Amino acid sequence: MEQVLFVNACVRGEKSRTLKLARHFLEVYQAGHPDHVITECNLCQERLQPQYPEILAERDALWSAGKLDHPMFEPARRFAAAEHIVIAAPFWDLNYPALLKIYLERISVANLTFGYNDKGEMIGLCQAKDMIFITTRGGAYQEAGLSWMEMGARHLEALCSMYGIGRFQCLAVEGLDDVRRDQKAMMQAGLTQAELLAKEL
Repeated sequence: MEQVLFVNACVRGEKSRTLKLARHFLEVYQAGHPDHVITECNLCQERLQPQYPEILAERDALWSAGKLDHPMFEPARRFAAAEHIVIAAPFWDLNYPALLKIYLERISVANLTFGYNDKGEMIGLCQAKDMIFITTRGGAYQEAGLSWMEMGARHLEALCSMYGIGRFQCLAVEGLDDVRRDQKAMMQAGLTQAELLAKEL
């Protein structure tokens, strides 16, 4: 029985195009893997605090005391233990919403999600075999000359290396705010892509 962690950073809730894409992906994935357990981490509900000075001081004190079983580190423990990670977040300001960045900062804990070997080299400690990033974008940033402006998927892919996650895949539906395009057809094509990706895993 493999554990799938679904990190939901879709701030518009059920109105979100990204969430619609992610839900469809997870439905098809679950149908093909009935023995896998999908657990959702809804960041809008969890309301993790940014690492303000007092939060960071508490975290540092707990970490220094070796109290990694403290509730503060529960998100990091869940992330590290999952065999598969699915993150859904819309494309905002060339990146993703701030609540996802807060989450990523909170789960990046030495000796839980990453560590260092005897040579001082960073090593990943997460169990996940793969990370799937699902997003929708108003513009078309996969087109030639614009890919450098997309920071969200690039950041998550880099973090996979830090966490020791071997495979990163991004499912992105682009151009959804371009009034010259058939948005319904583009979204439908994205749902089909989600199905194909779910069946490949």
